[in-house]
Amino acid sequence: MPLSEHEQRMLEQMERALYAEDPKFATALEGSGLRTYTRRRVYQAVAGFLVGIALLMAGMVAKQVWLSVVGFLVMLGCAVLAVTGWRKAPRPGEQAAADPQARRQGRQRRSMMDRIEQRWQRRRDEQQGGQ
Repeated sequence: MPLSEHEQRMLEQMERALYAEDPKFATALEGSGLRTYTRRRVYQAVAGFLVGIALLMAGMVAKQVWLSVVGFLVMLGCAVLAVTGWRKAPRPGEQAAADPQARRQGRQRRSMMDRIEQRWQRRRDEQQGGQ
């Protein structure tokens, strides 16, 4: 749903205020999105998984059980990070949900969003009528 002109102006004002107040933070938010972060996290987890395999093999070759156990634990931890990172990644063209529970409660969220949207519309109509 596209934003109205009034909403676009308000959004632009908020962006300008953010840049004026804290430009470093604003550029950090602009530069890397959630999608880039999760993709990087998945790649790091895959690299860690490969390190875990190397540790596991090295422990087996050196007959050091503790090294193999550490390798297995590294593999397990990295696999969990990769799977959770992959699930949290938004799909192309989709905005990330602010709350993970909101995704699970899609129908309830929509009705709540409808109520919020109706309230917003009512307030905007009251403001325009009062001016």
